[in-house]
Amino acid sequence: MERSTDVPESLAPATDPTRVNDYDSFAEAYSADNENNLVNAYYERPGMVALAGDVTGRRILDAGCGAGALSAVLRDRGAVVTGIDASAGMLALARRRLGADAALQVADVSERLPFDDGAFDDVVASLVLHYVEDWGPTLAEMRRVLTPGGRLIASVDHPFVAYAIQDPRPDYSATTSYSFDWTFNGQSAPMRFWRRPLHAMTDAFTTAGFRISAISEPQPDPAARDLFPDDFDALSTKPGFLFFVLEVPPSAAGSEE
Repeated sequence: MERSTDVPESLAPATDPTRVNDYDSFAEAYSADNENNLVNAYYERPGMVALAGDVTGRRILDAGCGAGALSAVLRDRGAVVTGIDASAGMLALARRRLGADAALQVADVSERLPFDDGAFDDVVASLVLHYVEDWGPTLAEMRRVLTPGGRLIASVDHPFVAYAIQDPRPDYSATTSYSFDWTFNGQSAPMRFWRRPLHAMTDAFTTAGFRISAISEPQPDPAARDLFPDDFDALSTKPGFLFFVLEVPPSAAGSEE
């Protein structure tokens, strides 16, 4: 689920844990904020698109596609995109954007994915993995549905932000959760994210059988400087997200797994 990253003013415990991370409850408000804000439209999405490179003809799974903003960009660049999300409300917005014939379905990245082995050339996971406590099964499924030589392109909360700014904790090495009430246009919803140190991320990727091709800390789009003069400098001088390109080793004859 592509996500805004404005650091909440209050990190008080979420008020209703039974509805935590319930995007259906604020889909419209979230999508409207996400569409043109600094961190998503001018920082995170451009970062993902740049790492994806030339996607002409590539079969891409947008895992946690939300309202379909990244899917639309990739499709416009020639990719054949399938989108999944756990929120039916967000998928309804994605279908409104992408059209009635778009390949969209409800699916949770923490469960088995409803696709054959090797069905995709790329999986993009835009600000998704920090919703997941145990990355092992999720990464195993993403690797399963990728063709040999395929890529997982992922963005997550930067460990520096998750530990030093959003909700400080004394033990950087621990994998822990934090909760807060997230407000969009007057609507408030309880959220929970999982933070983990960089070494836990890279260990999870390699354990799942991926090769780390790139770790990136991109800058925001320079066009945002004039559009968001009060916030641009802070985003360009302090890390917000961390980006990875992970490859499935080729299985052709003579290559190593």
